[in-house]
Amino acid sequence: MGLDELRKKIDDIDDEIAELFCRRMKTVAAVAEWKRQNNAAVYSGSREDDILSRVSAACGDELASYARVLFSTMFELSRSYQESALPHEGSKLFKLIESAERCGALPENASVACQGTEGAYSQQACLKLFPSPDITFFQSFEDVFRAVDSGECQYGLLPIENSSAGSVISVYNLMNRYNFYIVQGVRLKIDHCLLAPDGVAHGDIREVVSHEQALAQCSGFLRKNPQIKVTVFENTATAAKYVAESGRRDIAAIAAPICSQLYGLNVLAEKLQDSDHNFTRFICISKTLGIYPGANKITFIATLPHSPGALYGLISKFAHRGINISKIESRPIPGKDFEFIFYFDVEAPIDDKTVQGILIQLENEGRLTFLGGYPEKS
Repeated sequence: MGLDELRKKIDDIDDEIAELFCRRMKTVAAVAEWKRQNNAAVYSGSREDDILSRVSAACGDELASYARVLFSTMFELSRSYQESALPHEGSKLFKLIESAERCGALPENASVACQGTEGAYSQQACLKLFPSPDITFFQSFEDVFRAVDSGECQYGLLPIENSSAGSVISVYNLMNRYNFYIVQGVRLKIDHCLLAPDGVAHGDIREVVSHEQALAQCSGFLRKNPQIKVTVFENTATAAKYVAESGRRDIAAIAAPICSQLYGLNVLAEKLQDSDHNFTRFICISKTLGIYPGANKITFIATLPHSPGALYGLISKFAHRGINISKIESRPIPGKDFEFIFYFDVEAPIDDKTVQGILIQLENEGRLTFLGGYPEKS
């Protein structure tokens, strides 16, 4: 049999598969209606396991694994189709999104919690979002979460990711401990300087202090100067203030250029970072969900079973609909061996009904913690 004949045979089989698929999905719709009337859950793990065992046995050893992939994908499509046919009004997430205040802009004089001290990059990010904020500085990232959680501050600014040094792990570790929503995002260009007291030369420096992210972003400079001791501080501006107040003649800070003016330090080197394309993403958090114009990024936490294909199954929900997942961050679950929760950033409008359907499906499966739908300012 020639190639053209084989292809024609495959085309005929594909037509049969398409017809059977349509019949199956129509039956799935009838199942969804029955479940709606009887208030039954869409997902039935035992039912899917039984089918996978049956079709694997029917296909034989050679094709069993392929059959499992095919039918697992079909199950995902079936669940999605059922979810789309069911009303969303009963979903907690649907009610949350529908009832959220549609805001025009962030308030001009809002009280905002930032980590560090005056001159911190969080302060600069804050000023990109709020015209005249009332900023309160806190020592740690957890203090920022606490200030928002307690109502001491209406908003909080937190760094979440750097284009060179990656995720701010300490913030991710805290995100699952507090109740909050992300209402805005902002990207800030980061330029680091080497700052030292007046009269201190580059060759005098024996110690550099800064935040661990800034140190990672300036790793090239540190490698070239192995004689310099590196000390981690909780914030770049706090490090600069310490250098100014230390009275030492052998110490410098890696911090923002503005800190030289604030703390009377000299700039020994500019643009110390490894890459000139050095940006940090910040999130603005609030105790209550507000949806602002241009909310086209969604962040959520998913708890997945420790089993093969669990992460693939979640990703495929978005991939099948052409929705881009721009970031996945995994963090270990305390007290469990090698089990993880996953943070997702998805590029999609919060009012998109298709995306809401996926999130509601995850909610119904008990896997979702919704963190917000928000715009991100460049």
